[in-house]
Amino acid sequence: MSSSNNRLRWWPLAIIVVLTILAVVWIWTSAAPQRQARVFQTVSVLLTSFLLILLWLLFLSRLRWKVRLISLGVIALMLGLSPVLFRFRGFSGDLVPILEWRWAKKAGRSLITTLEKDESVSRLSPSDYPQFLGPNRNATVGGIQLARDWSNRPPRLVWRHAIGAGWSAFAIVGNSAITQEQRGEWEMVVCYDLKSGKEKWSHRNRARFDQMPAGVGPRATPTIMGNRVYTLGATGILNCLEFETGKGIWSVNIIHDNNAKMPPWGMSGSPLVLGDRVVVSAGGPEGKSLVAYHKDTGERVWSGGNARSGYSSPQITTVAGVRQILIFNYGNVAAHEPLTGQILWQHPWAKVECVAQPVPLPGDRVFVSSGYGIGGKLFQIQRDEKEALQVSLVWETPRLKAKFTNVVYRDGYIYGLDDGVLVCLDITNGQRKWKRGRYGHGQVILVDDLLLVQAESGDVILVEVNPHEHKELARFPALEGKTWNSPALAGPYLLVRNDREAACYELPLE
Repeated sequence: MSSSNNRLRWWPLAIIVVLTILAVVWIWTSAAPQRQARVFQTVSVLLTSFLLILLWLLFLSRLRWKVRLISLGVIALMLGLSPVLFRFRGFSGDLVPILEWRWAKKAGRSLITTLEKDESVSRLSPSDYPQFLGPNRNATVGGIQLARDWSNRPPRLVWRHAIGAGWSAFAIVGNSAITQEQRGEWEMVVCYDLKSGKEKWSHRNRARFDQMPAGVGPRATPTIMGNRVYTLGATGILNCLEFETGKGIWSVNIIHDNNAKMPPWGMSGSPLVLGDRVVVSAGGPEGKSLVAYHKDTGERVWSGGNARSGYSSPQITTVAGVRQILIFNYGNVAAHEPLTGQILWQHPWAKVECVAQPVPLPGDRVFVSSGYGIGGKLFQIQRDEKEALQVSLVWETPRLKAKFTNVVYRDGYIYGLDDGVLVCLDITNGQRKWKRGRYGHGQVILVDDLLLVQAESGDVILVEVNPHEHKELARFPALEGKTWNSPALAGPYLLVRNDREAACYELPLE
């Protein structure tokens, strides 16, 4: 036995381990432009180290061949059992693979649909949240004062149950909460009762989007306008449905209709209803980037621009005294004239996934941000001597990289998740005031002077809007597992969902 120990050659293994540690430390302390690149580099280093350790075990360790073969067999057995013991859950926002035990109960299964009936619930008339990111499509809700202390009055679970896959959020009008989800080979639009969670109606199209690492199901949020619901599926199906019944009125595939190409992560822009038109980002060539259809017939009214579709949604605003539709495309940010679709101004952007909504700001300015190492830019919009709109860059910063979250504005400051960490920026110069709170690639809603943060983990966190410091007031576990969907707030009711389950909570009010 002593002779065997003397024959062992440990120093190559020690070198591999030390070099691996140094490489990982260097990756995470270097000025890499994006977390995703660091994750990829770390995985590459660990895989390389694993292979080097195998080579050491077989050819350099000087262990007896019986020991080497047994060790190799154990490793092979562990690798072979991995698919039996674990299932692949997808990727996190930083593209880290997520694994879970095969026998673990899937989130959303065997959940109680409703709790005991509270008579106070039926008497409440919640405010409407009729489209993506709320009434003004800016993730801002007014007219409600949330309690700042949840210790004595925590959020009350109203209902919680399983839901089909997808990254859509809820649109809420009255007692109807409508979202999109995937059920087998059917892409569904489903209307739930806000106060019970029971399904009221559903509409289906035979369509399925399922790609790695994008995941399964639709991602756009329905838009409710009057007695109509407008939805855009991940494969490009634009539907007009009856609000009360879900009955189809008209439908068109905007990819086929505009000779567009499917974006790698699927069609994600939520429809914008303006007057008698429904505006969508189709991404087609030859002037068919942004397209408007008649809301009653589905006939194309106008189209404009040539940029490929990004993942943001069209939004209406007024900048420099001009009514315009803002859209964040693949390769540029642009504004279109609402009646004709004509481009009013545009500015080039790096060709990365563009998801976050542009944010109109006081002083005829627009803030735009994306992830993948790009960051944020503030643009000034003004008229020239011919009354044409011109755009110029005021400042840019890498300190707020909104990958697929959205940012909010209040009193001269922007709040948002910078690659998963909450930050506050001063809009006068782009300087960061603070950076605290690792919430992952989640979402944010501004409610008066409070931030509701939906963390990627499923937790909901209440944060004070304060440019001087990060102050977390409360939190609770709202969902289980990876949560990328935007929350929706209708009065005191917070609706949250991910690709497995949905839940409604009544938040305490002042």
